[in-house]
Formats: sequence, structure tokens, C-alpha cells
Amino acid sequence: MTTHQTSSLLLGLAVIVLLARLLGALARRLHQPAVIGEVLAGIALGPTLFHGAVSDALFPAGVRPLLGALAAVGVAAFMFLVGLEWDAAMIRGSGSLAATVSFSSILLPFGLGTLLALYLMDDYGTGDRTAFMLFMGIAMSITAFPVLARILTDRGMTRSPLGVVALACASIDDVLAWSLLAGVVAVSGAAGPDQWRILLAVPYLLGMLFVVRPLLRRFVKRRPALTLTPTVFAAVLVGLLLSAAATEWVGLHYIFGAFLFGVVLPRTGGERLRADVHERLGQLSGTLLLPVFFLVAGLQVDLSGLDAGGLGTLGLILLVAVGGKFTGAFAAARLNRMPVRQSAALATLMNTRGLTELIVLNVGLQLGFLGRDLYSLMVVMAVVTTAMAGPLLSWIIGRPADTAVRSGENTAPAPTADTADTANSAGTVSSTV
Repeated sequence: MTTHQTSSLLLGLAVIVLLARLLGALARRLHQPAVIGEVLAGIALGPTLFHGAVSDALFPAGVRPLLGALAAVGVAAFMFLVGLEWDAAMIRGSGSLAATVSFSSILLPFGLGTLLALYLMDDYGTGDRTAFMLFMGIAMSITAFPVLARILTDRGMTRSPLGVVALACASIDDVLAWSLLAGVVAVSGAAGPDQWRILLAVPYLLGMLFVVRPLLRRFVKRRPALTLTPTVFAAVLVGLLLSAAATEWVGLHYIFGAFLFGVVLPRTGGERLRADVHERLGQLSGTLLLPVFFLVAGLQVDLSGLDAGGLGTLGLILLVAVGGKFTGAFAAARLNRMPVRQSAALATLMNTRGLTELIVLNVGLQLGFLGRDLYSLMVVMAVVTTAMAGPLLSWIIGRPADTAVRSGENTAPAPTADTADTANSAGTVSSTV
């Protein structure tokens, strides 16, 4: 690196962190998740405003690959934290309700998304028609577990029946969505001439679940007082990076390996260790690395040339994304005899997309599933659907001060102590977004 590149990188990072904190704080004052402000910070520094003059001055071409590398590390760390907080115990206590709502809120928007892709094929389609259709279906089906958990935590609803069910639904959605995306990446030939490596994904998954996880459980069980020393933290980081590198090498994407390593870390006996890992890694990721990712994502968003046709396409995208997710979740909740108000609240929560959607969209952009114009519109959809969740929830079940009373309606069996504690801890990962 030259002296000019080094100074440009450091100055640019300072601007990114400062602007992300300022707009994130402003979003929270407006009762919105901080991720809304941070995404807008990335868009503001991109080509949408002033035709890219700001981004060209702050982030010259020689610096951008370095920012991309930092963003990749930030996304890997975030996906690891999501996996670290994911726990099958969230599903207990909700019976068949969570599974029914999750499948319905995935299948309906997925189907509508593929139909929308057919309509948009001529104007926005990529070379691989099948991959484009499948990817659009997945992009419409995403629910952001971390943002949903943050909304529930801010409202004191994580222990309520509605909160437990919503967290269970979102956790199932996460696994289904990542599995679908992994399948699309696998069958699309994104790995190029080394596509045979994708066959190694299955033994790798089995090895992580049935070899690495039991070994880690045994290791933690024998050391009940294990704390996060520098050596232990380094070992966690090595495992995270190796797992991410492995899935990238076999032809999936590094986000799957990072998520999987978080999933296999022990839940029982390692509570303190998990909390310390989350605190130490979450602060670095949320303060520096994720804002860099928002910038890199924002540099690809260009809305300066948006015309009436683009606005019409954006309207269709929002209609499919919001309508499909809401209708699927609401109908399934009503079939399980959940009251109308609570069904609407659950369907609203399932429409949050946030950072999870941005990660999926960036995967699609990197692998050529999306073009830049459609990517820009999909980012707007992610921001709008996330921003509307809080106000809609207040309109449906009241302000946070009233929620404790209203959410006490008989929507589902009361959560067990284990489930409630798990649901409450799930809100911690959302502190980074």
C-alpha cells in the first residue's frame, strides 16, 4: 500500500464509523432499528447522491478492494454471531404454530417472487434464468432474526407468548432461507470449473454436526469454569475463519461456514463463554466491520436515475415482499386459532428483513444472480419493510408501554423457563444491528 492509500483508507474508515453511529443513533431516536440509519449512511456515501463524487473522493479505486475485504470479515463475524445465538430451544413451547407459520411465510412469498422474476426477466434478468427466478423467490422470503429480536427486546416482549412464537418462527425461517440459498448457489454452477467440490458440502456439514459439535461439548463439559482468555478467543476466531473458508472453497459461500460454526458451539455449560465471545466480537463487528459492509453495499446502490418505470417495479417488489410474507404468516396463524390482532402482529414481525436481506442481496450480486439496477431496488425494499415493522406493530398492538398487557392474550402455550431465557438471550445478537 502507498502512503496515499493508507491515509485514504484510515480517513474513509473514520468517516464510515462516525456517520454510521450518527445515523444509527438518529434512527433509534425515531424508534427505528439502528440498521436503518447505518444502511442509509452507506447509500448516502454511494453514487446515489452527487453522482458518486463523495465516494470517489473518500474511497478511491485502490482502496475499495481493502474495504471489500474488511466487509467480508464483518459479514462472517455477524453470521457467526447469528449462528451462536440460534438455538432449537426457541421452537419449544410453540407447538406446530411456529413451524406452520414459518413454512407458510416462506412458501407463499417464494412462489410470488419467482412469478415476479418471470415478469421482470426481460428488463432485469441475468444469464441464468433459473437461478434468477429462484434467487428472487428467496430474497422475498427472508426474515431478519436479529432485527426482529431487537424489536421484541425494545418492547419487552421476548418473554411474551407472541414474542416466543415470533422468535421461533424467525429462527426456523433463518435455517430454511439459508438452506434454500445454499441450494441455489450449489445448483447454479457459481463455483465454476471446480463445481465438483460442492459434493464435499454434505460430508462437511455432517462432520461439523456429528463430530466437531460433540467434541466441543465434551471439551466444555470438562472445563466448567472456562473463560474467554486470549488463547480461547483466538481458537474461536480460527474455527470461525476456517469454517468460512471451507464453505467458500467447496463452492458455497463463506457466510454458511461462519453461521454453521456458530451453531455447533456448545449451548449447555458454555453460557458465560458464549456471552463473552458475543460481547467482544460483537462490539468490533458492530462498530467497525458492519458499517464498512453497509458502505460497500451502498456503493452498489444507484438510485439517481430512478424513473417512473423503476418506481413501478419498486411498487411491485414491495407488494410481493410485504403481501406475500404478511398473507402467508397471517393465514397460517389464523388457521392455528391465533387471535386476529396477534396474527397481524406476528405477520408484521415476519416482514422485517434488515441486515440479513442485505447479506443475501450481496451474495446474489457477487454471484451474478442480480444486476445492479434490480439490486438497488431490492435494497430499498429491505429498508422499507424493516422501517415499517415498528410503526405497524404499534398500530396493531399499541405502544411498548401497552404491549405487555395486550401481548398477554392467549396466543400460544406459555413458554417454559428454558424457552423464555433462550428467547430473551436471542436479543443480544441484535445489538450489532
